[in-house]
Amino acid sequence: MKNTNIAFLLTPKAEVEYLYEDFTVRQALEKMEFHRYAMIPVLERETGKYLYSLSEGDLLWAIKDRRLDYDDFEKLRINRIVRHRDVAPVSINCPVEDIYGMIMGQNFVPIVDDLGTFIGIVTRRKVLRAILSE
Repeated sequence: MKNTNIAFLLTPKAEVEYLYEDFTVRQALEKMEFHRYAMIPVLERETGKYLYSLSEGDLLWAIKDRRLDYDDFEKLRINRIVRHRDVAPVSINCPVEDIYGMIMGQNFVPIVDDLGTFIGIVTRRKVLRAILSE
């Protein structure tokens, strides 16, 4: 997979589920439950820039720490949730070899263009398949 362009492994934004920073906890939980995701990218609504990724654990700890009941889920915005882990994006121009270390500890790597706009993800599954098919 040496010298492979990261774009060959990209799942484009149009095929990726994501949240906007102004979504509520309820909206985040429903989307994550429906798609069975443990983590999901969060974007800025106006610009489409990647902000961070939100995990089930982040939501769980917020519910516990704030003692939220179900009615509160519709009031609390996800941009108020404390995250316990940062998932940094990489540029579409990044050599694929540079994401090996990242992908070992997470299910996906967010990919951004030169302006920081979210353009998709590279999944651990696609990286492993590419490595195994060499």
